[in-house]
Amino acid sequence: MITDNYDRLILPLLQRMSKLEQLHLCLFIGSRPFIDGDNLKLNILSHMPLLTKLTFHICTLTRFYNQINCPSNQTIQQTFQDFKNQNIICSTDYMKQTGYSQCRIYTHPYRLQYYDDITNQFSGGLFLSVRKVSLVDEHPFEHEFFLRIAQSFPLMEELIVKNKKPQQRKRFQVSTNNNKIIIYSNLVFLNLLYAHKDYYEQFVFDTKTCLPNKINISVDYRLMRKITRNFRRRLTQNNSAKMSWIYFSNKSQFPEHLHQYFPRAQIC
Repeated sequence: MITDNYDRLILPLLQRMSKLEQLHLCLFIGSRPFIDGDNLKLNILSHMPLLTKLTFHICTLTRFYNQINCPSNQTIQQTFQDFKNQNIICSTDYMKQTGYSQCRIYTHPYRLQYYDDITNQFSGGLFLSVRKVSLVDEHPFEHEFFLRIAQSFPLMEELIVKNKKPQQRKRFQVSTNNNKIIIYSNLVFLNLLYAHKDYYEQFVFDTKTCLPNKINISVDYRLMRKITRNFRRRLTQNNSAKMSWIYFSNKSQFPEHLHQYFPRAQIC
């Protein structure tokens, strides 16, 4: 959970651990400037002279900055130049509509089983420990982005997509990857309740995505009906037939032919 007590409670606790030899930090921090390498050196490492191993995943979410003064990835990365023999990844984002800025810093290889609030700034990599992923942005997610997500998280079991912006390049072939069908081999849960209609097409069109068998999904009934053309469209039938459980929001009673379109699914 996010905490506003990093300076008041967490730092005083860590600063009393002067004999600590190994430390792994996983923190989600709010209401303060970004945590960077300078902060870690001054407020934590200088109090731990015996520390030999440090790994961390720290995400700062704040309204402290605006679009002009929000530090860039490069600025944050420079604060870690004294961290020798460590691969440290930095990612910063500014959300204009909400006024929030986010900074994520972590040592690689990544150790957590979840990776939340991924934006278009995500640079890729291989994250074999991650099982749960959430995507959120004020800019569209294009097909190439979802391909990068599938390649970076091959063991992903749960995916949440939060994006209300329509895709801009879905009708045009802009790269060699634009027509590549994406395979999510281990996906079990897919949540599109907070997604634009284009992302329903992204996952249900069999020309874009190959979903695994027995997948569970949560969707808006009205959007699903629209992209399946009242649950009769052939282009969406292959992936729909693989669904074993479907939660529809904004609907409580269903037409009879709905069960024929989702022959394996429990519908609620």
